[in-house]
Order: sequence, then structure tokens, then C-alpha cells
Amino acid sequence: MLAILLGMTIRSFWMPPERWRSGIAFSAKQLLEFAVMLLGASVSFAAIAASGMTLLVAIAAIVSLSLCASFWLCRMLGLSEKLSILIACGNSICGNSAIAAVAPIIRADGNEIASSISFTAVLGVIMVLGLPLFIPLLHLSETQYGILAGLTVYAVPQVLAATVPAGIVSTQIGTLVKLMRVLMLGPIVIGLSLLALRRYGGATHPHGGRVFRLVPWFIVGFLVLGTLRSFGLVPSSLAGPLTVITSLLTIVSMAALGLGVDVRVLANVGGKVTAAVTLSLILLLALSLTLVHLFK
Repeated sequence: MLAILLGMTIRSFWMPPERWRSGIAFSAKQLLEFAVMLLGASVSFAAIAASGMTLLVAIAAIVSLSLCASFWLCRMLGLSEKLSILIACGNSICGNSAIAAVAPIIRADGNEIASSISFTAVLGVIMVLGLPLFIPLLHLSETQYGILAGLTVYAVPQVLAATVPAGIVSTQIGTLVKLMRVLMLGPIVIGLSLLALRRYGGATHPHGGRVFRLVPWFIVGFLVLGTLRSFGLVPSSLAGPLTVITSLLTIVSMAALGLGVDVRVLANVGGKVTAAVTLSLILLLALSLTLVHLFK
């Protein structure tokens, strides 16, 4: 968040010369895609399967409902189709990572990506700080709060920040539920790839093989790493370093995105984007609380 704001601030009074632009473009796209791929190393399909089909189906239903409703809200507020998709995916799945994964599929430009990431990131921090208040207000158990945090907080590190104060049970369940949400990124990206082929014509990745025309290389890598982790071929000792690398790559990418943003464009859509992200988050919170109530 700080990186993208710093990049936007610098861009407001300094136009990067031509020699900088290819590096900025590479950092904003390829580095971010690589960071999304590395997220797969934190997903264990075995742990997800062991949690039971009921919870898995419930999470998939919440993500699907939130995705459709968020997109509808954004369109009702007059946002563009691409920006609406980015906000809906970021809100429903995993914040910046989902936005980064979906953006190249729908050919979103830098301003649309930065708008969705900036406002989503702000509310993500507010959620981490405010979500623990629901424990005393609604008398939630550690299990219920873990499910709520996993369903509503955007990033895995933010889930840890929101659940550690509530206890180890909340942390474990919250992380597991969050990883289930991350897993939804794969089928959603595949669906959007098919939609993009039909809507825009031609392949989203015209220079890639047939597989990459439907599924971007970094999503294939995400699924491969998740599979390897599930079979124990990616040691748990690597999870920490890979998380650090992912974070560093994401920070560089956010700074590059900020450097490519015209602040005047953000000012034109700021009010609508803020309203869209806020209403989408409130809707996701309401859906999640309904599910939590069922898991007494």
C-alpha cells in the first residue's frame, strides 16, 4: 500500500523518461505475475480436502455470491466493466493477488489496476483492525471468528494479524479458510479467460501455447506449486522464504504500478470506487456472518 502510494506521489510531479518505462512495465506485470505464481507454494490441497466438503462448498458459495453481487454493485455505480471485475475479484477472493491475476486476462490498464488495488488495500487494513470487535459484540467462538476472518480479510498475512490475538484455533481455521478462498482463483481465472476470448476476440496470450491462451502461465504455475506442496515435494521450510520473496516482488510491482498512474484519473473515479469497494465489503461481511451463524 505504501509502495503504490509512494509511486503515485512521485509520478504526480515526475514523468519517467523513456529509458525507465520498460523496467517499470516489466515490474508492474511480469514480476507481479511471478509473485502470484509463488502463492501456490502456500496452498495445501490435502489440508483443504481434510476440512470437509460442507465448509468447502459453503466457502465456494460465499465467494460466488460475493463476486456476482460486487460486480453488479460496481456496474450500478457507473464503473467500467473491467474495473468492476477487478474490484469484485479482489473483494471476493484475495485482494491484490486476485486483482493482479485477473488484470492481464481482461486487459485492464494501469489506472484501473491501481484504482482497485489502492482502495481495496485501505479497507483491507481497516478490516484487520476492526474485525476483532465482532468477537465480544456477537459472542463468537474461536472457530466462528476464524471462519469469519478467513472469509472477509483479503491477504493471508492480514488473516494472521487479525486472528493471532484471538487464539491458535482462530489462526489455524482462519488460515485454512483463507487458503480455500485463494484456491477459488484458479477456476475464476479460467472462466474469465474463456470469457475474454469470446468478448475481445483472439487469445489473451497470443504468443503462448494453446494452454496459455485459456490459462495464464502464472496460474498454471500456481496450481503446479500447490500440487507439489500437497504431495510434500515443496518442504514446509521453504514456505517462509517464498512468502518473503512474494512480498518483496509484490512491493516492487506496487511501486511500479504507482509510477504508471495518473492521479487525475484516480480523482475522477475515487468517490465511486470507494463506494463500490465499501458496499462490496459490507455485503461480503453480511454473507460471512450468515455462514458463521450456521457453524455454532
